[in-house]
Amino acid sequence: MKLIYYRSSLLFAGLLLANCGAYLNQPVGRAHAKVGELTLKSKFLKDMPKPTEPVVAGVYNFRDQTGQYKNIETGSSFSTAISQGGTAILTKALEDSGWFTVVERENLGNLLNERNIINTTRDQFRKAGNETQTPLPPLLFAGVLLEGGVISYDSNIRTGGSGARYFGVGGATQYREDRLTVYLRAVSTTNGKVLKTVYVSKTILSQAISANLFKYVNFQRLLEVETGFTVNEPIQLAVKEAIEKAVEGLIIEGIEDELWKTNAGVGMDRQLVAKYNEEKSAEEMTLLYGRKQLNRNALNEVDFAGGVAVLDGDLGKKKPGYSFRLGYTRWLNKSLGLNLNANPMQFVSGSSYRNQLYAIDLNVKYNLLPDDVLSPQLYGGFGYVGDYFMFHDKEVRDESSFKMQYGMSLNYNLSDSMALFVYGEHHLSFDDTLDGIKSGKRKDYYYNLGFGLKYYF
Repeated sequence: MKLIYYRSSLLFAGLLLANCGAYLNQPVGRAHAKVGELTLKSKFLKDMPKPTEPVVAGVYNFRDQTGQYKNIETGSSFSTAISQGGTAILTKALEDSGWFTVVERENLGNLLNERNIINTTRDQFRKAGNETQTPLPPLLFAGVLLEGGVISYDSNIRTGGSGARYFGVGGATQYREDRLTVYLRAVSTTNGKVLKTVYVSKTILSQAISANLFKYVNFQRLLEVETGFTVNEPIQLAVKEAIEKAVEGLIIEGIEDELWKTNAGVGMDRQLVAKYNEEKSAEEMTLLYGRKQLNRNALNEVDFAGGVAVLDGDLGKKKPGYSFRLGYTRWLNKSLGLNLNANPMQFVSGSSYRNQLYAIDLNVKYNLLPDDVLSPQLYGGFGYVGDYFMFHDKEVRDESSFKMQYGMSLNYNLSDSMALFVYGEHHLSFDDTLDGIKSGKRKDYYYNLGFGLKYYF
């Protein structure tokens, strides 16, 4: 009983410590107001090289365009899912970057009313003989207008979890992922031309972890313990990070299009653009749910693999022999290709049968997910298997046959030109002589299993 109790306690502690960062920082007292948290992009914006001259920008309204209300399990909520302060967040990001001089446009009516009051008051003082009162200088006008907003908020794009319970000890974890999308564009106030548009998405993660113990530790002594916590990524911080990423993209893509430039010179401009385009290219090759894509245009493929061959013939005691494969594939398009393999191998069967054979295979190959990092392939076709060397018998026996085969491989693409793969094949002979014995009505067949390396060119 004590042993079970100790094991239960260890499992219980392990579940808690798996995410101890959040668990050991639970709120136990009142917190004072503090400066708002930074995101991963906040420091990058502040550390960016400064422009030769800041761009005067106006933001009239950068709002939530989704109209989405907060998602709750029961009932309805009139609280919006996204912060309505997008203009304030964007203004802060523009200010932090140092690339823009932001002019007030969101509450322009208030500003104009206050200026009218000041000018009227000064005019009255001048009429009373106070000549020191002068009219206010004209307002600073914007060279570009920044428009856009949060255009989508998708709830529960991915949910899941896991749990287990054994003898009253259990734990569970759940997660939910939401997604928001931000568009930001710069518009020239001179001619109304849209200078640049950027698009940024950000996922929002919520996690819940719980652990419980419900067990009789002694006669009429029941121990019941339950704990857990939930961590929800703040939506406001997610909106802030997405907007800051959009501002970064707007600045660097503007440098690339020569709309503006840094004060550090052409070398720094090129370095910023190259790094940004590399990151952008990697992100554009990643689909929803983190599926990484490849940018492969090669039509030729060679592979080398090794593994085992298992003969299923008329002899008993089936044993694995070796198998090697050298293959070439010509892809007609990204999904369909023609494949030719040369396959030396050894069959081992019965008490003493051991023979080396070779096979030539011609296959049609189909790639199910040609652009994914993990891509399964199906193939099938016809071939020939024949004698290679004889070791145990001096008489030359006809151990050859035409055949058909089918198989499947799973590729893990290391890059656009290299891949590791594992494969399994079933080869169906048209004859009954692969093991040197012709017996019964069933033809001989064999399996090949192995792994190897591919090169695309």
